[in-house]
This record gives sequence, C-alpha cells and structure tokens, in this order.
Amino acid sequence: MNKMTRRAALASFAAGTIIGTRVQAANSIRIGMPLALTGPLGSVGEQMRRGAELWAKTVNAKGGVLGRPIELFISDTGGDPATCVRKAQEAVERDNCHLLFGMTLSSEALAVVPKLAEWNAIFMSSDNGDGRLTGESFVPNFFRANISGPMGARAVSLYLRDAPFKNFYGLGMDYAWGRNSVAVFEDEMKRANKNFVGAVFSPTGTKDFSTYITKIRNSGADAMYFALAGDDLNAFLVQAKQYRLGEKVQIMTEVVDMSSVRAVGEAAVGLVGSTRYSSAIDTPANKAFVAMWHKEYGTLPDNNEGEQWQACQVLQAGIEAAGSTDIDPLRAALTKVAIDGVKGRVAMRECDHQVVQPGYIVRVEKGEAGPEPKVIATFPGERTAPGCRKMTYDD
Repeated sequence: MNKMTRRAALASFAAGTIIGTRVQAANSIRIGMPLALTGPLGSVGEQMRRGAELWAKTVNAKGGVLGRPIELFISDTGGDPATCVRKAQEAVERDNCHLLFGMTLSSEALAVVPKLAEWNAIFMSSDNGDGRLTGESFVPNFFRANISGPMGARAVSLYLRDAPFKNFYGLGMDYAWGRNSVAVFEDEMKRANKNFVGAVFSPTGTKDFSTYITKIRNSGADAMYFALAGDDLNAFLVQAKQYRLGEKVQIMTEVVDMSSVRAVGEAAVGLVGSTRYSSAIDTPANKAFVAMWHKEYGTLPDNNEGEQWQACQVLQAGIEAAGSTDIDPLRAALTKVAIDGVKGRVAMRECDHQVVQPGYIVRVEKGEAGPEPKVIATFPGERTAPGCRKMTYDD
C-alpha cells in the first residue's frame, strides 16, 4: 500500500479524489464510505478507513469477490449529519455505490437510514452504537456488524454484578450514542440493585473536563462509567489522571480504544471496560488478522479497525451467498449470514439485522512497550444482545 500523510490524504479528499484501494474496472463492486476523517472523531474515522482499505487490498489480491474487484469511494463528512447525508447521496447517485460503509457517528447514521430505500442502497455499519438503529429506527436496508452501545453497556453491567462497587455515576458524549449508552447502563445498574447517583453529558469536542470530574468526585460514587470517543476520550483520561480521579472511583468505559490508550500512555493504566474488538482476543482468525495488520501497518489493530474488518467480512459473505450485489437478493442473504471471524463464530440476527457476538471486558495494564489490553472476562452474545428491536434487557 502506498504511504500517504494525513495532510496529503485530506487534501486529496477535499479535491474529490478517491483514496484507498481502487481498481479501475467496469464490473467492480463499488462501495461508498462517508467518514468523519476530521473533527473530534477523526481518529475513529481513520481507523475505519484503514480497516476497509486493508480488506479491499487483501480481497483484490485474491481476485476480488465473485471475480469482481472492490472499489472504495471515501469522503470526509467532518462528523456532520447533514454533510453525511449529502456525501452518501453523492456516492449513490454520482459514483453508483449502492453499498455503503462508514458514517462514523450514530447521529450521521440515524440521518441516513431513512434514505436507504429511496436510494436502493444497503448500509453495513461497523461503528454506530445507538440502539435505535436496530430498534425503533430500524429499516430493512440497514445491517449492523459491530457491537452496539447497549451491548457494550450490558457487558460492563454483567461484569459489575459481582463487583463490590455500589454507587455509580455516568458520563457520556452529548449526542445519540453517548446518551443511549448511559441510559442503558443506568437501567442495568438499577435492575442489579446498584445505586445510580447521577449522569452528565459533555458536548462533542469538549477539551476541559474539570467541572465534570469535580461532579463525579463529589457525587459519592465509588465507580463511574463513561461513553466517550476520539479527542474527547483522550482529554478526559489525561485530566482524570491529573485530578487523581482513579484514586477515588474505579473508572470504567464502554469502549477501550487503544489509539487513545497509546496517546495518553500511563493515564490509561488501570482502565477497565468493554471493547468491541481487541487484538488480545484469542481466536485463530484474530491471530492471523493481527499478524497481517502488523505486517501492513507496523502496529496492532485497534477497536474500530477490527470492527471494520468484521463488517467487511460480513458484507463479503452476504455477496458470496447471494451470488450478486443486487440489493434484493443481497438483503435476503445478509439476514442469514454467519462467519468464523476475528471474534469466533458470529451470526446476523434476521429480526433486526444485528450481528450477535461475544462481549469482552479488558483491563489496560503496563506492558514492555507501553499500556496494553488484557481480556479479563468474556460474555456470550446471547447474554449481551438485547431482545429483537429492543435496547433494554429482562434479566
């Protein structure tokens, strides 16, 4: 893969150039990928881009899918829902991409999904956490290969059922995913007879978390749960270390993102939380993927890179089962897809198009080369997935 600096890549995006694995062929499988490559969640979008590019490169080296090369059409949304709708529509109508990845923020995905039937397009999510996408906002052309926000919150709550902590506080980003995840966690804690003493929500792009940290310290909580990502997550972890928050409460997160852990270093040691994907997952497919990723990029794959890889494999399995990229047969095939992937055997649930998969809890520990994740608990997908088209749990 040709190396390109972030600045050069973004300049090319602005000029309308297609970045990534592109094979000029009349019969290519064209996939649109509107991503937040700039803004507070730009680091998440970059992970998704890399995951898709490596999949396309790997598949194309083996002759493509159904003998057709993969062609990615990547654009920058800046994390803005209106821009995302426009970029997705351009991918469909201008670039003839009726298959879509990307849409980094759940707010972007929620804005796009009502348009999928009109566009005759399928969107395979690799990142969007908001439970409504497979709940009240479900549409037949949306499929979610990644772990949802409710599933991540559920994994944390299952881990905490036998923990000694009694009083909990929640912190989430003030948009769809953050609010949804904290609400699910609150409900889980109350049903587990734990005390949920309060919650706060920070605007996307918050740089100073001192007032939030003070509220948490003064709340009487002995543990806290947060749903933050990107630059916001980095800022919180650094400031939590500065204010010695971890000495007063156990800090737990819905998503342990190793790019943030590496960015903040020692400030992340001791962090416990669920992860949608980890290079530490012990499956044969993941070991092979980690080795391939390291050879390509010189690093270990991170949370959204592994999730994007799984989403690509799910879409590929659906195309191969349908024998076509035509929307009607592909949609039918995707509802029954199961793969042996980086997380082991995972399967799409027909009733709401959510892939049922294990939930993992990791702890960030000191390693020889810096902080590293260690899987400390695994829960089967049957326990972490909510009921069909639901965001809450009955047990």
